[in-house]
Amino acid sequence: MWREMIEDLKDPHLVARIQQFFGVDISYENPSPVTSQPDDPSRIIDKNGLVHENGKGIVHTNDESPEPTEKSSMERGLPVNNYFWYYLFLFGTELGDETFYCMFIPFWFWNIDGAVGRRIILVWSIIMSVGQALKDIMCWPRPACPPAVRLQSKWSQEYGMPSTHAMVGVAIPFGIILFTLNRYVYSVCSAIVMAVLWCSLICLSRLYLGMHTVLDILAGLGLAGAMMIPLVPIVDFTDRYLVTNEAALFLLFAIGAAAIIYYPVSDRWTPTRGDTAMVVSVATGIYLAALINFKTGAMQPPLIAPPYNIMWPTWTMLRCTILRTVLGFCCVLATKALSKFLGYTTICAILRVNAKDLMNSENSHENKDKVLVDLFCKYISCFMIGFNTVYLLPNVFIIMGIDRPAFFTEM
Repeated sequence: MWREMIEDLKDPHLVARIQQFFGVDISYENPSPVTSQPDDPSRIIDKNGLVHENGKGIVHTNDESPEPTEKSSMERGLPVNNYFWYYLFLFGTELGDETFYCMFIPFWFWNIDGAVGRRIILVWSIIMSVGQALKDIMCWPRPACPPAVRLQSKWSQEYGMPSTHAMVGVAIPFGIILFTLNRYVYSVCSAIVMAVLWCSLICLSRLYLGMHTVLDILAGLGLAGAMMIPLVPIVDFTDRYLVTNEAALFLLFAIGAAAIIYYPVSDRWTPTRGDTAMVVSVATGIYLAALINFKTGAMQPPLIAPPYNIMWPTWTMLRCTILRTVLGFCCVLATKALSKFLGYTTICAILRVNAKDLMNSENSHENKDKVLVDLFCKYISCFMIGFNTVYLLPNVFIIMGIDRPAFFTEM
């Protein structure tokens, strides 16, 4: 019974039915507009050994090329009948993307609460690292297209099990609730409703876009929920030690480096190792910055113990918030670009390879030097974003007179 249930939840036809419910045109005459990836072959071999192209009964041998019988996917356009759901779920899937992290993490530290932010980042980095590693250990493909329709190709090179989007959909919104529960006075019921909507939007977006099976989503939700049970109290307890103790921070560096160096190797290249480098480097950069703030005396314990009433911003506070956010985001973009350039140049010089040739090299995924350089640049740029978010930019805000007064009391 369990095996049948698992097979049903893995069935790409179930994904296709969900897509059809939200207005996606499921038709073999209108296949996925996204170019097939290694885990999404357009050539399907049926039980009789016949090869079908894009769900159509085109049969040919391995040394033959099929006749082009259809217009290109760009000429056909997207097989979407309801663009409200399409754009809503595009937004939902971005809640688990690097762009969202680069915006959400700095905004939270500059404008809301650094103590809660550090704890969320630590939980997020651990859960993401485990989820990404499991993808390359299990090597389960994404839903077959057809019968489903792949509306996005951004993460197609990754394997599908478990869904790290679903894991992030649990870790961030519910982590916010758990870490603010005894810190602020607010309506917990309203917060839970918002967290459920946030998580549901992310999960449904992955099904709608044809990127995950229902089993991938459920496994991600269950794994993240199970991990948060021990992680939340552990992170809450260890945060102060990471902020105040150099040895504890060195351990964080070592664990992060080990997670990248000894990352499980799958049968082909996937971007999951780079994503792991991103999350561990952000966490390390943030905690190093917090340690420097503490050691220099800038960070002090709060004068008033929690819980705190939420203080809604005045017009003056709102103007400062907007200035901090706009200036900060510009600096984040500059930090990412500059760190990537300097990191690329430095590591290429160490490896004694030509940076321009390496950058333009073909089959970059098979080039070990290229993979190593990209991984190093990812680590350095994300580390510097985390460091500048908590150390450099808050000090710039103080000089400009637009700082948030409680920033250096959030231990």
